[in-house]
Amino acid sequence: MNVLSTPRILSLALLVALGRGDDGGGLPASSEAAISSYGEIVHASYADSLAEAQAMDAALDAFVADPSETTLDAAKQAWLAARVPYLQTEVYRFYDGPIDGMDGDPEGLINAWPMDELTVDYVEGMPEAGRINDPSFEISMANLVSANGAGGEADVATGWHPIEFLLWGQDLTDPSMAMPGQRSFEDYTTADNADRRASYLTTTSELLLSHLQELVDAWAPDTPGNYRAEMDSVDPAIALQRILTGMIVLSGFETAGERLQAALDAGDQEEEHSCFSDNTHDDMLYDVLGVQNVWEGAYVRTDGTSVTGTGIEAVVRELDASLADELEARIQTSVDLARALEPPFDLEIQPGNAEGNARVQALIDSLRTQEMLLTQVFVELGFTVPDPE
Repeated sequence: MNVLSTPRILSLALLVALGRGDDGGGLPASSEAAISSYGEIVHASYADSLAEAQAMDAALDAFVADPSETTLDAAKQAWLAARVPYLQTEVYRFYDGPIDGMDGDPEGLINAWPMDELTVDYVEGMPEAGRINDPSFEISMANLVSANGAGGEADVATGWHPIEFLLWGQDLTDPSMAMPGQRSFEDYTTADNADRRASYLTTTSELLLSHLQELVDAWAPDTPGNYRAEMDSVDPAIALQRILTGMIVLSGFETAGERLQAALDAGDQEEEHSCFSDNTHDDMLYDVLGVQNVWEGAYVRTDGTSVTGTGIEAVVRELDASLADELEARIQTSVDLARALEPPFDLEIQPGNAEGNARVQALIDSLRTQEMLLTQVFVELGFTVPDPE
């Protein structure tokens, strides 16, 4: 997988030809309401992501100002909390919207993975590795953006996962110990280049905030010229095609394939999505919940309030009630199976862990079925799926 921008060949193969098939007919009456609700959910979840990232940024500032076990733990907890709303936004990818459009690709600066951590900081056996330990590299937002991907796809310099690595460090323990990375707060006090490590951490966080703000602005309501305004005014068929494309690709290619099947096949903790913090089980859950949010037209905000409206479920129910029933049950099954994953995920995928492997495989199989059913909706709406050849 291209960590800087998920390969477009798959998403373009599923993207629409920006037109209806000859047998498309009229859209279900609930389509425009579902599109409007989608915009509300997208904006709310990006706004929550920004707010939680701002809280994390404050915790990081407090940590580097006074490094200790207590402030390091608080920064880690803030990172984990900030991931909850962000992961639920990943279903808004794959249709060249603001997150990964061809004219800009903040996704690759926000959530790129897998990460070759030695490009950022020291790793076991290489105490001088990484830009942090290279005094000739000036740590700035502009330079970090330029560095992202400069040495190859795994040269991830910005976003959630470098921050994760700088808080937890490498996970060098056996999966059976159920322990994440054990970086010491002393890396920010007495260790070599402690000041540069702190600067890298806070600069990366500031950069993350700027990119999340761009996404909030792109989806803000009542803002002429932004993406939300375009989504509300475009042919509803095109808007629905975009929404369904995100649901299809995240369910199958991305979550079932890149994040679960690849990790299970490798049986290696380096292949898990959040390998430093051992948060991968929650990564999978909140990705799947993001699809359910769009299906139901509802999103529970981080303050406990809810955004509710018309979901894609209503559109599908008008189109094919039996298919809607199948999808309703299948999406809930996927959520339940994601909840059933036992942390740490690196133990779930270990060769010989039959029960853990079975839990992961069951989720993969459910998501593949979910992908197939969502693609059936795509076709029944009369949308054209281009031949990738």
